[in-house]
Amino acid sequence: MRTGVIGLGDMGSGLAKNLILNGFECWGLDLSETRMAAFRDLGGHVAADVAEVGRNADAVFVMVMNGDQAKDVILGGLRDSMTDGGAIILSATIKPREAREIGTALENSGLHLIDTPVSGGFPGAQSGTLTMMAAAPNDVLDRFASVMQAVSASIHRVGTRPGDGQTVKACLQSLIGAQFSATFEAAALAAKAGVPGQVLLDVFSTSSAGCGIVNNALQKIIDRQFEGTGSHINTMHKDLTISMNLGEELGVPLHTAAAAMQIFHA
Repeated sequence: MRTGVIGLGDMGSGLAKNLILNGFECWGLDLSETRMAAFRDLGGHVAADVAEVGRNADAVFVMVMNGDQAKDVILGGLRDSMTDGGAIILSATIKPREAREIGTALENSGLHLIDTPVSGGFPGAQSGTLTMMAAAPNDVLDRFASVMQAVSASIHRVGTRPGDGQTVKACLQSLIGAQFSATFEAAALAAKAGVPGQVLLDVFSTSSAGCGIVNNALQKIIDRQFEGTGSHINTMHKDLTISMNLGEELGVPLHTAAAAMQIFHA
């Protein structure tokens, strides 16, 4: 099966790398010439535009920053260039409503939309151990399972409709944002009280509060590693904006997520 990746940043470059490592032919596109050169060095085929990716791929991952970019890529190039029966794998995190709009626009196009945002960040993307929240009919997920398995460790079938995957991701990010902000506050409180960071990590990591996010964040605070962490403040703020938007649409107050969003905004 021929594959493609549009958006070769921290996440997309990992998708492309693992597709190639698993024996898939891969076409890629990014606005950055540096990223395109790195992709070429991995053995990827560099495309001149979105349509060239579409013409040469049976399954295309779209890993861009927001819904507007996803719509431009999918409706402005992939829809008209891919062969009938192909799949657009929407792995970017966008608003559920935007995913539904894309799904509606693809009706009768002959193409399948797999709405599957991911979790795991830069480390998960590069190591091929992402968690995928996949929404599409089961026969479509079965058909393209090998492509998705090449980039992930866990594929959760969370629904059949466009937007179902993004809805689960919005819920997940509201939780993750709250975990980060609570960890930062606890670390600041401990520091002001004179409690060493390592003591805090030792206690938290073996308590009921211990988890990957808390433990990893505390370790990076102790190590004073505030760059190259695999997480970006702007991305977290964007994702929390999506969570807050969904809460507003559904009439669900998200007080904790709102507080977390203020921390990432500051």
